[in-house]
Amino acid sequence: MAMEAADEERAPLLQPQPQPSRGDADSEYTGDGSVDVNNQPALKRSTGNWRACFMILGVEFSENLAYYGISKNLVTYLTKILHESKVNAARNSSAWSGACYLTPLFGAFLADTYWGKYRTVLTFLPIYILGLLTLMASTSLPSSMTSSDAGHQLHSVAVYLGLYLVAFGNGGVKPCTSAFGADQFDGGDAAELRRKGSFFNWYTFMINSGSLLASTVLVWLQDNVGWGISFVIVVVVMAFFLAVFFAGSRVYRYRPVRGSPLTGVCQVVVAAVRKWHLELPDDSSLLFLDKAAIVVTPSSLSGEKGNVAAAAAPVSRWRQCTVTQVEEVKMLVRMCPIWACLVLFFSVSSQMSSTLVEQGTAMDNRVGPFTIPPASLATFHSIGVLLWIPVYDVALVPLARRATGKPKGITQLQRIGVGLAVAALIMAYSALVEERRLAAARAGAARTSILWQVPAQLMHGMAVVFTSIGKSEFFYDQAPRSMRSMCTALGQLAIAAGNYLSAFLLAVVASATTRGGDPGWIPDDLNKGHLDYFFWLMAALLLLDLLFFVFCAMRYKGSTAAS
Repeated sequence: MAMEAADEERAPLLQPQPQPSRGDADSEYTGDGSVDVNNQPALKRSTGNWRACFMILGVEFSENLAYYGISKNLVTYLTKILHESKVNAARNSSAWSGACYLTPLFGAFLADTYWGKYRTVLTFLPIYILGLLTLMASTSLPSSMTSSDAGHQLHSVAVYLGLYLVAFGNGGVKPCTSAFGADQFDGGDAAELRRKGSFFNWYTFMINSGSLLASTVLVWLQDNVGWGISFVIVVVVMAFFLAVFFAGSRVYRYRPVRGSPLTGVCQVVVAAVRKWHLELPDDSSLLFLDKAAIVVTPSSLSGEKGNVAAAAAPVSRWRQCTVTQVEEVKMLVRMCPIWACLVLFFSVSSQMSSTLVEQGTAMDNRVGPFTIPPASLATFHSIGVLLWIPVYDVALVPLARRATGKPKGITQLQRIGVGLAVAALIMAYSALVEERRLAAARAGAARTSILWQVPAQLMHGMAVVFTSIGKSEFFYDQAPRSMRSMCTALGQLAIAAGNYLSAFLLAVVASATTRGGDPGWIPDDLNKGHLDYFFWLMAALLLLDLLFFVFCAMRYKGSTAAS
């Protein structure tokens, strides 16, 4: 690494960046620089491909089974077992979900800079299991330990310790499994590149499979048998796939760690700040450069305009950056407004497992001879995703392609925008359902059926197909080649920010609407509140967000795939 850094330091400022070598499809070894467990060039016949991906996909399945097994019914657990208020339970649930999407930044940094993806997963997965074991142990504590009057808070401490151990363990697993799976296919082999596309399809399938099983089997067990048995199941499943993952170490292909791209971003910022007083060259062809790339010469230090010729002697990158570094940072900056627009969308996703579950507890959950746990309605979200993906690919894309002439039918930004509009409709629909439920409850009529929530869940599946998948494509395609992993993590960060925004909005609403002894919009007894007002507030914010997104999308300057 030190020799590579030294060679890079001596390179001319405008020297073209070396391209990765392309392997021969008939070659015995991979052509993308991957190595085996012994740090030797990876043999195609005995490493990587699907033989390795099956074990990686097992880890992803177990992680999603555990995560959704907790998140889908967490509000119910916090209100019924820990006796938290509905608004506090919704806020704490959103905060925990946000932490689960914030910690991957730390895990991705460790993987890219020090440990590599395999070692990071192998280190953090036991922490994940430890968190699940802590939650399992907490279910055996007496319910009296939650009594604040008696001062016994051991139960709550154990629950939140387990939750945040899970969030920390998740941080090393979530950002690495998809990338490590993609690493198992040779970038220099056309046949393996096609298999890589199939891997991402199965990766998405595993996510939804875990979510579907958690929303049905685990939630039913939690509500009808006990929370302890659900934690036993996920611990056994995850421990099994941890053993399988470790057993495959000789089959995997590994990419050498080359340092974090965050260093390059920091270098551009520091170099630009150091040369804030310099002027850019007059040559219009060089106006894409910013001050971080100006070569510091005695004349420039005297106040004259800097030049962009290569320096005669090596210069620290913390003082002078390459044009490539500067342009990569500019690409990141251009994506920031789009990222900001996604935050409110993911705050709606947070409502699906918090306030909509609370709404469901106040509805009639009997369907014929069956009693449906409110959190199980999220099953229709997973079904919606699985239904809308083929509808989008088979029907919508060909129709849009004929209308627009574009290969993908609509651009990535248009796809994201459609999802934002659907999210606003979800909140408006949920507000109307709550108005109907409140009117029936206050009139003493029959309770409103929980099946009225099904359209919202199906619509949310549609919104995810448009915005979430569009977000993933956008941050991958528009990112610099050297920063695609980091930009993928930034896309995940929008999910965390959405959960924290949801928790913040709930706290603000609770504070503003409970003054003077009023029950507020979201009291423990929803029949005395106005949850519909909160849903209308979310719908209004989403409309404003959509308008801002359209403005940003029209001004965005990136690749033709996005705009």
